[in-house]
Amino acid sequence: MSVTAIIGAGVMGETLLSGLVRAGRPPADLLVGEKRPERARELEEKYAVSVVSNLDATKRAATIALVVKPQDMAGLLDEIGRAVRPGQLVVSLAAGITTSFLESRLPDGVPVVRVMPNTPALVDEGMAGIAPGLHCDDEHLAIAEDLLGSTGRVVRVPESQMDAVTAISGTGPAYVFFVVESMIEAGVHLGLPRATATELVVQTLVGSAKMLRETGTHPTVLREQVTSPGGTTAAALRELEVHKVRAAFLAAMEAARNRSAQLAEGS
Repeated sequence: MSVTAIIGAGVMGETLLSGLVRAGRPPADLLVGEKRPERARELEEKYAVSVVSNLDATKRAATIALVVKPQDMAGLLDEIGRAVRPGQLVVSLAAGITTSFLESRLPDGVPVVRVMPNTPALVDEGMAGIAPGLHCDDEHLAIAEDLLGSTGRVVRVPESQMDAVTAISGTGPAYVFFVVESMIEAGVHLGLPRATATELVVQTLVGSAKMLRETGTHPTVLREQVTSPGGTTAAALRELEVHKVRAAFLAAMEAARNRSAQLAEGS
Protein backbone atom coordinates (compact mmCIF):
# COMPACT_ATOMS: atom_id res chain seq x y z
CA MET A 1 0.00 0.00 0.00
CA SER A 2 1.24 3.51 -0.78
CA VAL A 3 2.57 5.81 1.92
CA THR A 4 0.26 8.34 3.59
CA ALA A 5 1.65 11.39 5.36
CA ILE A 6 -0.29 13.19 8.07
CA ILE A 7 1.00 16.71 8.51
CA GLY A 8 -0.20 18.19 11.79
CA ALA A 9 -0.29 16.02 14.90
CA GLY A 10 -2.92 17.83 16.95
CA VAL A 11 -6.11 16.17 18.17
CA MET A 12 -7.60 15.55 14.70
CA GLY A 13 -4.26 14.53 13.23
CA GLU A 14 -3.73 11.93 15.93
CA THR A 15 -7.35 10.84 15.58
CA LEU A 16 -6.78 10.11 11.90
CA LEU A 17 -3.49 8.37 12.64
CA SER A 18 -4.94 6.14 15.36
CA GLY A 19 -7.96 5.31 13.19
CA LEU A 20 -5.74 4.20 10.32
CA VAL A 21 -3.64 2.02 12.64
CA ARG A 22 -6.76 0.42 14.16
CA ALA A 23 -8.12 -0.15 10.65
CA GLY A 24 -5.04 -2.23 9.86
CA ARG A 25 -2.83 0.24 8.03
CA PRO A 26 0.80 -0.84 8.62
CA PRO A 27 2.78 1.79 10.55
CA ALA A 28 5.48 1.47 7.88
CA ASP A 29 3.01 2.97 5.39
CA LEU A 30 2.38 6.02 7.59
CA LEU A 31 4.45 9.15 8.10
CA VAL A 32 3.75 12.04 10.44
CA GLY A 33 5.00 15.57 9.94
CA GLU A 34 5.62 17.15 13.34
CA LYS A 35 8.18 19.76 14.42
CA ARG A 36 7.96 19.45 18.22
CA PRO A 37 10.56 16.87 19.41
CA GLU A 38 8.61 15.78 22.51
CA ARG A 39 5.41 15.28 20.52
CA ALA A 40 7.35 13.39 17.84
CA ARG A 41 8.78 10.95 20.40
CA GLU A 42 5.34 10.46 21.94
CA LEU A 43 3.78 9.51 18.60
CA GLU A 44 6.67 7.24 17.61
CA GLU A 45 6.39 5.31 20.87
CA LYS A 46 2.60 5.11 20.79
CA TYR A 47 2.03 4.15 17.14
CA ALA A 48 5.45 2.89 15.92
CA VAL A 49 5.34 5.36 13.02
CA SER A 50 8.12 7.51 11.60
CA VAL A 51 7.82 11.17 12.57
CA VAL A 52 9.75 13.40 10.20
CA SER A 53 9.86 16.99 8.97
CA ASN A 54 6.91 18.33 7.00
CA LEU A 55 9.06 18.57 3.89
CA ASP A 56 10.39 15.02 4.21
CA ALA A 57 6.88 13.67 4.76
CA THR A 58 5.69 15.51 1.66
CA LYS A 59 8.46 14.14 -0.54
CA ARG A 60 8.00 10.51 0.56
CA ALA A 61 4.20 10.15 0.52
CA ALA A 62 1.67 9.36 -2.19
CA THR A 63 -1.19 10.89 -0.19
CA ILE A 64 -0.68 13.97 1.99
CA ALA A 65 -3.27 14.77 4.65
CA LEU A 66 -3.06 18.37 5.83
CA VAL A 67 -4.47 18.48 9.36
CA VAL A 68 -3.54 21.96 10.58
CA LYS A 69 -5.52 24.96 11.79
CA PRO A 70 -6.98 27.09 8.97
CA GLN A 71 -4.81 30.06 9.96
CA ASP A 72 -1.69 27.88 9.62
CA MET A 73 -2.50 26.52 6.16
CA ALA A 74 -0.94 29.30 4.09
CA GLY A 75 2.35 29.01 5.98
CA LEU A 76 2.37 25.23 5.59
CA LEU A 77 1.73 25.46 1.85
CA ASP A 78 4.56 27.98 1.53
CA GLU A 79 6.79 25.43 3.26
CA ILE A 80 5.85 22.29 1.31
CA GLY A 81 4.08 23.52 -1.83
CA ARG A 82 7.01 23.31 -4.22
CA ALA A 83 7.79 19.74 -3.08
CA VAL A 84 4.33 18.44 -4.02
CA ARG A 85 4.12 16.54 -7.33
CA PRO A 86 1.09 16.19 -9.65
CA GLY A 87 1.07 12.42 -9.03
CA GLN A 88 0.35 12.96 -5.34
CA LEU A 89 -3.02 13.51 -3.67
CA VAL A 90 -3.51 16.33 -1.16
CA VAL A 91 -6.36 15.94 1.35
CA SER A 92 -7.18 18.98 3.49
CA LEU A 93 -9.02 18.69 6.81
CA ALA A 94 -8.87 22.42 7.60
CA ALA A 95 -12.25 24.10 8.01
CA GLY A 96 -13.05 26.88 5.56
CA ILE A 97 -10.04 26.25 3.30
CA THR A 98 -11.30 25.92 -0.27
CA THR A 99 -9.85 23.68 -2.95
CA SER A 100 -9.11 26.78 -5.05
CA PHE A 101 -7.03 28.20 -2.18
CA LEU A 102 -5.03 24.98 -2.03
CA GLU A 103 -4.69 24.63 -5.81
CA SER A 104 -3.42 28.21 -6.15
CA ARG A 105 -0.51 27.36 -3.82
CA LEU A 106 0.35 23.95 -5.28
CA PRO A 107 1.86 22.95 -8.64
CA ASP A 108 -0.64 22.85 -11.50
CA GLY A 109 -2.46 19.54 -11.85
CA VAL A 110 -2.18 18.37 -8.23
CA PRO A 111 -5.47 16.71 -7.18
CA VAL A 112 -6.99 18.13 -3.99
CA VAL A 113 -9.82 16.86 -1.79
CA ARG A 114 -11.45 19.09 0.82
CA VAL A 115 -12.76 17.39 3.97
CA MET A 116 -15.10 18.54 6.73
CA PRO A 117 -14.62 16.04 9.59
CA ASN A 118 -16.18 16.13 13.05
CA THR A 119 -15.04 15.26 16.56
CA PRO A 120 -16.87 11.91 17.00
CA ALA A 121 -14.07 10.60 14.79
CA LEU A 122 -12.27 10.33 18.14
CA VAL A 123 -14.44 7.26 18.89
CA ASP A 124 -14.62 5.99 15.28
CA GLU A 125 -18.11 7.46 14.79
CA GLY A 126 -17.12 10.47 12.72
CA MET A 127 -19.12 11.94 9.85
CA ALA A 128 -16.98 13.48 7.13
CA GLY A 129 -18.04 15.32 4.02
CA ILE A 130 -15.56 15.32 1.12
CA ALA A 131 -15.51 17.49 -1.99
CA PRO A 132 -13.23 17.23 -5.05
CA GLY A 133 -11.06 19.94 -6.52
CA LEU A 134 -10.53 20.63 -10.22
CA HIS A 135 -8.08 17.80 -10.86
CA CYS A 136 -9.80 15.07 -8.81
CA ASP A 137 -11.32 11.91 -10.23
CA ASP A 138 -13.22 9.01 -8.68
CA GLU A 139 -10.00 7.21 -7.80
CA HIS A 140 -8.78 10.18 -5.77
CA LEU A 141 -12.12 10.45 -3.98
CA ALA A 142 -12.01 6.72 -3.22
CA ILE A 143 -8.58 7.16 -1.60
CA ALA A 144 -9.94 10.01 0.52
CA GLU A 145 -12.98 7.91 1.46
CA ASP A 146 -10.74 5.07 2.57
CA LEU A 147 -8.64 7.50 4.58
CA LEU A 148 -11.57 9.08 6.43
CA GLY A 149 -13.52 5.84 6.60
CA SER A 150 -11.06 4.63 9.21
CA THR A 151 -12.72 6.98 11.74
CA GLY A 152 -16.38 6.79 10.74
CA ARG A 153 -18.61 7.47 7.75
CA VAL A 154 -17.99 9.53 4.63
CA VAL A 155 -20.29 11.27 2.15
CA ARG A 156 -19.32 12.90 -1.15
CA VAL A 157 -20.74 16.37 -1.80
CA PRO A 158 -20.04 19.17 -4.29
CA GLU A 159 -17.93 21.90 -2.76
CA SER A 160 -20.86 24.32 -2.99
CA GLN A 161 -22.51 22.27 -0.22
CA MET A 162 -19.53 22.17 2.15
CA ASP A 163 -20.73 25.17 4.16
CA ALA A 164 -24.00 23.31 4.80
CA VAL A 165 -22.05 20.17 5.78
CA THR A 166 -20.07 22.31 8.21
CA ALA A 167 -23.31 23.63 9.73
CA ILE A 168 -24.88 20.17 10.08
CA SER A 169 -22.20 17.62 10.95
CA GLY A 170 -19.07 19.71 11.41
CA THR A 171 -20.53 21.81 14.21
CA GLY A 172 -23.41 19.42 14.93
CA PRO A 173 -21.76 17.67 17.91
CA ALA A 174 -21.82 21.00 19.76
CA TYR A 175 -25.59 21.25 19.28
CA VAL A 176 -26.02 17.74 20.67
CA PHE A 177 -23.78 18.45 23.65
CA PHE A 178 -25.69 21.68 24.27
CA VAL A 179 -29.01 19.79 24.35
CA VAL A 180 -27.53 17.08 26.61
CA GLU A 181 -26.15 19.73 28.95
CA SER A 182 -29.56 21.42 29.07
CA MET A 183 -31.36 18.13 29.80
CA ILE A 184 -28.94 17.28 32.61
CA GLU A 185 -29.47 20.70 34.18
CA ALA A 186 -33.22 20.19 33.91
CA GLY A 187 -32.86 16.83 35.65
CA VAL A 188 -31.01 18.49 38.53
CA HIS A 189 -33.69 21.19 38.69
CA LEU A 190 -36.33 18.44 38.92
CA GLY A 191 -34.58 16.94 41.94
CA LEU A 192 -32.29 14.26 40.52
CA PRO A 193 -28.65 13.88 41.59
CA ARG A 194 -26.38 15.15 38.80
CA ALA A 195 -24.77 11.72 38.28
CA THR A 196 -28.19 10.10 37.88
CA ALA A 197 -29.41 12.82 35.52
CA THR A 198 -26.24 12.45 33.44
CA GLU A 199 -26.60 8.68 33.14
CA LEU A 200 -30.27 8.96 32.20
CA VAL A 201 -29.64 11.60 29.53
CA VAL A 202 -26.52 10.09 27.96
CA GLN A 203 -27.98 6.59 27.66
CA THR A 204 -31.22 8.02 26.28
CA LEU A 205 -29.21 9.82 23.63
CA VAL A 206 -27.15 6.74 22.75
CA GLY A 207 -30.21 4.50 22.62
CA SER A 208 -32.21 6.94 20.52
CA ALA A 209 -29.35 7.35 18.03
CA LYS A 210 -29.01 3.58 17.77
CA MET A 211 -32.73 3.24 17.07
CA LEU A 212 -32.46 5.80 14.26
CA ARG A 213 -29.50 4.03 12.66
CA GLU A 214 -30.55 0.41 13.10
CA THR A 215 -34.29 0.66 12.37
CA GLY A 216 -34.02 3.13 9.49
CA THR A 217 -37.34 4.53 10.67
CA HIS A 218 -38.07 8.21 10.04
CA PRO A 219 -37.55 10.32 13.19
CA THR A 220 -41.10 11.64 12.97
CA VAL A 221 -42.45 8.10 13.23
CA LEU A 222 -40.18 7.31 16.18
CA ARG A 223 -41.25 10.51 17.91
CA GLU A 224 -44.92 9.71 17.38
CA GLN A 225 -44.39 6.25 18.89
CA VAL A 226 -43.27 7.89 22.13
CA THR A 227 -46.06 10.49 22.12
CA SER A 228 -49.35 9.33 23.63
CA PRO A 229 -52.36 11.66 23.19
CA GLY A 230 -52.62 13.92 26.21
CA GLY A 231 -49.55 12.37 27.81
CA THR A 232 -46.31 13.63 29.28
CA THR A 233 -44.39 13.66 25.99
CA ALA A 234 -47.14 15.62 24.26
CA ALA A 235 -47.01 18.20 27.06
CA ALA A 236 -43.24 18.49 26.75
CA LEU A 237 -43.27 18.75 22.95
CA ARG A 238 -45.91 21.49 23.11
CA GLU A 239 -43.50 23.58 25.19
CA LEU A 240 -40.70 23.02 22.69
CA GLU A 241 -43.00 24.22 19.89
CA VAL A 242 -44.15 27.24 21.95
CA HIS A 243 -40.51 28.21 22.46
CA LYS A 244 -39.82 27.76 18.74
CA VAL A 245 -37.04 25.19 19.13
CA ARG A 246 -37.30 24.10 15.47
CA ALA A 247 -36.90 27.69 14.31
CA ALA A 248 -33.97 28.18 16.68
CA PHE A 249 -32.16 25.16 15.23
CA LEU A 250 -32.73 26.42 11.69
CA ALA A 251 -31.44 29.87 12.61
CA ALA A 252 -28.41 28.36 14.35
CA MET A 253 -27.48 26.21 11.36
CA GLU A 254 -27.98 29.09 8.95
CA ALA A 255 -25.64 31.18 11.10
CA ALA A 256 -23.04 28.39 11.06
CA ARG A 257 -23.34 28.02 7.29
CA ASN A 258 -22.98 31.77 6.76
CA ARG A 259 -19.94 31.94 9.05
CA SER A 260 -18.36 29.00 7.21
CA ALA A 261 -18.86 30.85 3.91
CA GLN A 262 -17.28 34.00 5.40
CA LEU A 263 -14.24 32.05 6.57
CA ALA A 264 -13.87 30.44 3.14
CA GLU A 265 -14.03 33.87 1.45
CA GLY A 266 -11.43 35.15 3.89
CA SER A 267 -9.06 32.36 2.95
